[in-house]
Amino acid sequence: MPKSPTAPFQFTSDDVRIESQETVFEGFFRMGRLRLSHARFAGGYTETIQRELFLRGDATCVLPYDPARDEVVLLEQFRPGALWRDQSPWLLELVAGMDEPGESAEEVAHREGEEEAGLRFARLEPICRYLVSPGGTTEMVRLFCGLISSEGAGGLYGLEAENEDIRAHVLSLAEALAMLDDGRINNAAAIIALQWLSIHRERLREAWQ
Repeated sequence: MPKSPTAPFQFTSDDVRIESQETVFEGFFRMGRLRLSHARFAGGYTETIQRELFLRGDATCVLPYDPARDEVVLLEQFRPGALWRDQSPWLLELVAGMDEPGESAEEVAHREGEEEAGLRFARLEPICRYLVSPGGTTEMVRLFCGLISSEGAGGLYGLEAENEDIRAHVLSLAEALAMLDDGRINNAAAIIALQWLSIHRERLREAWQ
């Protein structure tokens, strides 16, 4: 049966005509500039458009969860992107790191768990993967929930060579969800992972104990 003309995902990358691509800045981050046209829903192609793009690698994030204690570990650290907002620029976030060439997402998760929080994940449950802000950056995030024991967790972590200054906090899941509800936790990866855990909590507590 033929697809409806209004069905989603009928276009692919083959329906984009890239005329030019260049790097316009390269420092701690890299910015590129594209000139392109793309297929239109009503038929034909757009005129040539120019877009700047934040060329960032993929990342892996993990929500550490202890099902026996019903506790999570969240990391507090400074984020310059939160400056000039009506809030503290120190955010509560997940264990997270950029994927290195040749590394699997699971390898990144285990590496960052050790470096950022002194944690070892006994199991990793995939949550989802998502594009962070595809109108302006290439970054894709892979999310996991990680099985831990929160006994003795918490403290100060981070690699001095990377100027990391991290405090790991142990919170009850109820506390973390309350922070989500009142807006104190307001970064995308933590929001998605905590909402997912609130849905799957009972299943994980049965499966992981």
